[in-house]
Amino acid sequence: MSVLTVGVAQHTCSNDLAANLATSMAAIRDAAAQGAKLVVLQELHRGLYFCQREDVDEFDLAETIPGPSTDALGALARELGVVIVASLFEKRATGLYHNTAVVLETDGSIAGVYRKMHIPDDPGFYEKFYFTPGDLGFTPIDTSVGRLGVLVCWDQWFPEAARLMAMAGAELLIYPTAIGWDPTDDKPEQMRQRDAWVTVQRAHAVANGVPVVSVNRVGHEADPEGGAGVQFWGNSFVAGPQGEFLLELGVEPTTAVASIDMQRSENVRRIWPFLRDRRIDFYGDLTKLYRD
Repeated sequence: MSVLTVGVAQHTCSNDLAANLATSMAAIRDAAAQGAKLVVLQELHRGLYFCQREDVDEFDLAETIPGPSTDALGALARELGVVIVASLFEKRATGLYHNTAVVLETDGSIAGVYRKMHIPDDPGFYEKFYFTPGDLGFTPIDTSVGRLGVLVCWDQWFPEAARLMAMAGAELLIYPTAIGWDPTDDKPEQMRQRDAWVTVQRAHAVANGVPVVSVNRVGHEADPEGGAGVQFWGNSFVAGPQGEFLLELGVEPTTAVASIDMQRSENVRRIWPFLRDRRIDFYGDLTKLYRD
C-alpha cells in the first residue's frame, strides 16, 4: 500500500491488569475508527512498570506467547482487520523471561515476535533482573501492511539495531517504549533527556531512509521502595524517512493516527543512497566492544 495509516496509543497504567488491557483494546478500537491499519501499543502496556525494583514476585506477571493477551488481541485484530504491535512480559520457561513485542496479523494469527536485545540496568530500570536478552536477532516481521522492524525501548539508542533491521528490508522501524525522567532532576536535564530520545530516533529514520514509530507511556508511577518514581514523558511520535514529524503527541493519554507515504522511502533513498556508500570493507571493528 502506498499510504499506511498508523495508530499510536499512549496511556497511563495501574496495578489492575484487566483494566490496563481494556484500555489498550479501547485505544485500538479508537485508532481503527480513525482509519488505522497498524496500531502500536506502548512497552509493557498490561501493567505498571515493575522494573523500578528487583522483586521475584513480579515474575508472576509474565505470560506465555501464545497466551491470554495474544488471544484477546488476536481476536480484536481479526474483528477490526488491523495489525497490532503489542509489548508483553513473556514467560518462555520457568526461570526464562523476555521483554517481547508480538505482532498480530489481521486474521488474528501471530505474524512474529521480537525479543528485546539490549537490556538496561540503571536505577529505577532494573531490567536485567527480569529479562534475558533476546535470541532472535534483528529480523523484520512480514505482515499484510509491510515488513516491520520491531525493536523495544532501550534498543532505540543503538544505531546498529536500526541499521540491521533496515539492511534486512524493514520498511518501518517501530519502538514500543517505557521511558521517563526522575522527578527530582531539574527541568533543563529533563528536557535534554527527552530531546535526546527524540533526536536519536529521528536520526535512525534519516540514516536508514525509513519511517519511525515510537510509542511511549505517560504518567507518574510511584517507586514501591519509596523513591521519587518515574514520570513517563509520553511524546510519542511518527517520523518520515527524512526525520520529518508526521505526528507528535504531548504528555497526556492519547490515541492518534498518522498517514505514512510508504513510497517516500524509495524516493529518499534514491537521493540519499547511504546504503550504497557504506564502507563495509572498513567496518570490521564494529564487532569489537571497544577499540583499544
